[in-house]
Amino acid sequence: MAASVSASSAATGISPVAPEGVAQPTVALDGLTPAEVRGMREAAIEVAEGQRVLAKAGLNVVGELLRGHDTFYEDDHYPTGDVFDGETGSQYYYHAHRGIELEHGHFHTFLRGPGLLGAGADVTAAQADSVPGHDDLVHLVGVSMDPWGFPMALFATNQWVTGESWLPAVELDPLLPNFAIDHAWPSWPVNRWITGLLALFRPQLRALLAQRDAVVAQWQQKRPQSNALQDTGLELTGWLAIDPRRQAEELDALYDADGMPRNQQVR
Repeated sequence: MAASVSASSAATGISPVAPEGVAQPTVALDGLTPAEVRGMREAAIEVAEGQRVLAKAGLNVVGELLRGHDTFYEDDHYPTGDVFDGETGSQYYYHAHRGIELEHGHFHTFLRGPGLLGAGADVTAAQADSVPGHDDLVHLVGVSMDPWGFPMALFATNQWVTGESWLPAVELDPLLPNFAIDHAWPSWPVNRWITGLLALFRPQLRALLAQRDAVVAQWQQKRPQSNALQDTGLELTGWLAIDPRRQAEELDALYDADGMPRNQQVR
């Protein structure tokens, strides 16, 4: 079955703009292995399917997640209590606050518990050295959504923004595939969509996390008397516009260049 991937810029003709002063890392896909290309292309199909089945019901990712809420309040978590998969240790919530231009709100995504401990990660918390328990969170990436319910950007944050335990990018990188919400609450399409989105844009996520560490280190070097991780003057450490359709097209080109057969089309 053919699937359709939509993106904010493709659907609205409006391209998202990076917040002023926030760095944008450069990401290239030409160094991916064939296995990585296949995995990301499968993720593109998951993203497409999630959006397709919601659109058939007149919904989008954000509308589906907020369904049943009469009022959308800034800073509140949606759904209440967040979404957590106890087997994978993956967690996310959606909320909004003033900040990024054209943004309706954004997802925050995390790993905790089995998502970290199962791999034997050595996590350094912001305030003390510790191996995290089930209540400790490590933030992966934020997903910025436009007013039409399409993903428009990924962004990385400083530690104080989410109160996370701090895991350096080099240690977090091998744990990224652990993120998966593999149950139906509060929405099976949304859970599959966000799982697929983080897999589809894994190179961008890796670049944002590496840049995050570099930005925090530079901030600390310039302000040796402060704790950079707790400095509210540093909020966003990186931002990247995303377009699922364009990413899928680049993956198709890599498929063709490597002579790999396409079992499903992404368009």
